[in-house]
Amino acid sequence: MLAYIIRRLLLMIPTLFGIMVLNFVIVQFAPGGPVEQTIARIKGTAVSVSEPIVGSSSDFSSREDGGNGSGYRGARGLDPAIIAEIERLYGFDKPAHERFWMMMKDYATFDFGESFFKGRPVMDLVIEKLPVSISLGLWTTLIIYLVSIPLGIAKSVRDGSQFDTWTSVVIVVLSAIPGYLFAVLLIVLFAGGSFVQWFPLQHLTSPDWDLMSWPERIADYFWHLALPLTALLIGSFASLTLLTKNSFLDQINQQYVTTARAKGLTERRVLYGHVFRNAMLIVIAGFPGAFISILFTGSLLIEIIFNLDGLGYLGYEAVISRDYPIMFGTLYVFTLIGLLTQIVSDIMYTIVDPRIDFEARA
Repeated sequence: MLAYIIRRLLLMIPTLFGIMVLNFVIVQFAPGGPVEQTIARIKGTAVSVSEPIVGSSSDFSSREDGGNGSGYRGARGLDPAIIAEIERLYGFDKPAHERFWMMMKDYATFDFGESFFKGRPVMDLVIEKLPVSISLGLWTTLIIYLVSIPLGIAKSVRDGSQFDTWTSVVIVVLSAIPGYLFAVLLIVLFAGGSFVQWFPLQHLTSPDWDLMSWPERIADYFWHLALPLTALLIGSFASLTLLTKNSFLDQINQQYVTTARAKGLTERRVLYGHVFRNAMLIVIAGFPGAFISILFTGSLLIEIIFNLDGLGYLGYEAVISRDYPIMFGTLYVFTLIGLLTQIVSDIMYTIVDPRIDFEARA
């Protein structure tokens, strides 16, 4: 297993490099880069984060001569020396390939530089936003697994019964409800929208959280998470529940289950002593990947609606403002974590079922 892990770690290097190259090339062709953003701010035509960058390619990102020799249409009327200084400030006075190699050299030592427009180190910003994203991702993943796995097992045992039918209807209907629309409904009903204000509408904790006792802190923390978690969870049970059910049904119909029953083993012993290990292999091994997916991709709209300043909103701001250090720094970190998670998933396979041997397969 050790040799397999080492090979996978070595394969991460070209994979990570390829992902960074592809995204770097794509971003170079996107209009409205940091130089154009700064020019727009100087001229007073920049847009806020909440506004789309409309007409950016025609207004200030087209590299055409605007009358001052700068090559930026939006730079009309600006001193070329100012444009050159802006390019030097953001490193755009160098060719693209040179900027890429310098970036990757710094990233290899986890030096992600400073945000163009926030004036702070990228890692400080990521660490600052992590509590929100980890809170949403961790609790959402745990609740989904704690509910979906027992429900899926119960549905497999009662396959075709009224319980199976009605629970299927409920989870399918819930999965059809968009989380962001349900979040708005929760705000209207329970966060002071039109009815009652039982829950807070922003932040993870109250302003006086530091002055509370630990039981009060825990209660306050979950009080703030109640509505965002509910919105994230509303349609998240269907896939894992049905995966668990179908996995168990597939194993229950295997010959070894018939043999175990013929030997006089109880249904409970057959289900949890033999079927469980085989059926849960794909479900449990997918836990790391599910957590990473929810952590980094599943909560942007929820963060915006509930005013939670997490990684999703940080990435959204970076894309809108073309803050390349945040864009590429977070991409590098998240891709690295994702690749490591795949290795952790393989290790989980061997823990759940020791019969799996990746070395033998190799």
